[in-house]
Amino acid sequence: MRIISQAAGLMALAAVIHSPLSASGWEPKQAPLMTKWAKLVDPASPLPEYPRPQLVRSEWLSLNGIWQFQAGAAGEAVPVGQNLSGEILVPFPMESALSGVMQHHERSWYRRTFSVPEKWAGQNIVLHLDAVDFESEVFLNGKSVGLHQGGYDPVSYDITPYLSGPGPQELIVRVYDATDNAGEPRGKQTLHPHGIMYTSTSGIWQPVWLEPVPATGIADLKLVPDIDAGGLKLTVSVPGAADDVKVQAVARAGKKVVGKISGAPGAELFLPVPKATLWCPTNPFLYDLDVTLTKGGKTMDAVTSYFGMRKINLGQVDGFTKILLNNQFVFEFGPLDQGFWPDGIYTAPTDDALKSDIQREKAVGFNMVRKHIKVERARWYYWADKLGILVWQDMPSFNSYTDRPAAPDVPEFKSELERLVQTHWNSPAIIMWVIFNESQGQHDTASLVQAVKKLDPSRLVNQASGGGHFGVGDVLDVHSYPDPAYPVSANQAVVCGEFGGVGLAVTNHTWATGWGYVDAKDGADLVAKFDHFSELLSDFVQNHGLSAAVYTEITDVETELNGLYTYDRKVRKPGLHAIQSAIAASLGKYALTPLVPSSRADGQSWRYTTIMPASSWYTTNYSDGSWAVGLGGFGTAGTPGAVVRTVWNTSDIWLRRTFDPGPLTAEQLGRLAFSIHHDEDVEVYLNGVPVYAANGFVGSYTRVPFTEAGRRALLPGRENTLAVHCHQTVGGQYVDVGIDEQEVLVKPPSPAPALDAFELPDTE
Repeated sequence: MRIISQAAGLMALAAVIHSPLSASGWEPKQAPLMTKWAKLVDPASPLPEYPRPQLVRSEWLSLNGIWQFQAGAAGEAVPVGQNLSGEILVPFPMESALSGVMQHHERSWYRRTFSVPEKWAGQNIVLHLDAVDFESEVFLNGKSVGLHQGGYDPVSYDITPYLSGPGPQELIVRVYDATDNAGEPRGKQTLHPHGIMYTSTSGIWQPVWLEPVPATGIADLKLVPDIDAGGLKLTVSVPGAADDVKVQAVARAGKKVVGKISGAPGAELFLPVPKATLWCPTNPFLYDLDVTLTKGGKTMDAVTSYFGMRKINLGQVDGFTKILLNNQFVFEFGPLDQGFWPDGIYTAPTDDALKSDIQREKAVGFNMVRKHIKVERARWYYWADKLGILVWQDMPSFNSYTDRPAAPDVPEFKSELERLVQTHWNSPAIIMWVIFNESQGQHDTASLVQAVKKLDPSRLVNQASGGGHFGVGDVLDVHSYPDPAYPVSANQAVVCGEFGGVGLAVTNHTWATGWGYVDAKDGADLVAKFDHFSELLSDFVQNHGLSAAVYTEITDVETELNGLYTYDRKVRKPGLHAIQSAIAASLGKYALTPLVPSSRADGQSWRYTTIMPASSWYTTNYSDGSWAVGLGGFGTAGTPGAVVRTVWNTSDIWLRRTFDPGPLTAEQLGRLAFSIHHDEDVEVYLNGVPVYAANGFVGSYTRVPFTEAGRRALLPGRENTLAVHCHQTVGGQYVDVGIDEQEVLVKPPSPAPALDAFELPDTE
């Protein structure tokens, strides 16, 4: 995309800033863990990339870097013209190691100077603070420019009236953040980290920057794709625009112009995009967009942007209400992503670091991510758009898991929720707004769902992930640990918003002694558990209408050791190919034609005995006339996933049945799979040939592809003999076997090529 090359070309200008004082006194702190990107942070120019990829101007100035800093107190005077006592690296939160402070202060002051480039003369100078947690007041040359509350949303000020001549300008930011001691939205932040609550973020934690904007200029864009109508709904906001001001928009695919439109500012324009290439995780195609503001044929302002043509909605599939992407059902499988970093806390050390978590999620085979009760800076959503991953965006909760609850600020929650939607609704990757998580501060659910739906009818709304459910919104979302689960709803899509939580500590890569919802002995054990989860999900998707599932989680976070990767992102715990294969299996779509029906839906007749038979019991010419006849499955009530029609409560059972599969092509033989549920050890024979064996138990029906021996043993168009032995030692017991032809309707994504190594290379 052109945005990347353009942003790179702007970096030199972005570095032309006044250092507020010598950088010799500043240095980073050391956290319990550090990522490999920490050493790449340039204190003279941290996070130098263009910060707002969906509304780009060619001129801008970064104010990131070393600022003066000191703790404050309530009611104290603004320190105009005074050197502060310390230094901080903006935009890293004060509690982070990379800030150089690594302490929380409820009140604090930031100070620096800058000069406006001479060539910006005649334009309005706009100051952007992309996120300050929680309350910020900006002073320029001693005068208050504005006050903002909200730790996750950007604020901008026209500072032109406050500038003083062409020389250095003094910028001071006052910050207040009470964290646990106030009722504002704060997600997983706490001053007392423990369990699933982590180190707080206070102060400036996203980029600070300047740009020149014409007096009549483009303030905002709203981009809504409509794939059914074949175009983009475009609204260009131009405050105070006169009647003779016109908007012109051009959409391009590479260098090719695909659509044009012109019209009035503030009106919804329809930009045609015929035969659009649709955006999806397997093909995240983005169109470039040029928007120009003209008056009397003269260009007044111009910005570049991008958009993706995609649709998200609900529809009926196989009798279930499902989430549809571009009018097709795609099972959404992704991790919980909490967006914490050991060295930067809320702020990734570099843009490559920010991108890397999405790359990891894509590499292991996920197609979705739940951004968990945190809002990222704009470039994270750009990478989600460009790399191609579906995003569930949570609203940060207040009064999360804490023993120090403060009175919730309900009006602030609604205000920040609305701003979250309005400042992120152009991202094609975002497909769902999640309003509440696990009943944390949950209130006014129906009215908030309605408010978000009114603001953005183009996306789904999740009333509460794992929280109180009131029959509103588009999805019904349950949490279940460790195994996934599915709810039941007649008119909402059903999803599992959290499951898994397999804890595994890696020596020298843990923040501190930690925990998991369930522990794994090693990487192979983690994979085995993940395989089991994926088998359950495949069943839930095919038979119970599950639309999506979220695995906890992509990385460890402080003492929470549930990640597929360590907190420092240096170690992948499971083998890559194994985890890719498990995820891919759950993402495919299959048509199952029973060749030998299992007894899952309807009881099937078998010959059986619980008395040890002759050694030839599994051969085709063995006489089983003395065996009993019963309907499968065989076992004891209460065994997980079992459908018991004939009680079997002894240590062993032997089963036989015959079947004629009819004529089968070589292609059909290649698609055969057992549908099997065994508790515990099982051995399966086909026409006297051993074709499958497994020890232990499974908790549900599992598909096992035929081996070459099985395909050779089966006789198309003739009578075949299926024989099964199951051995039980302890607990529940059950056995049932069927044979299906498994036709792939939607092929699972191919695993991304990568090293299947435990320790990750620096280049991963």
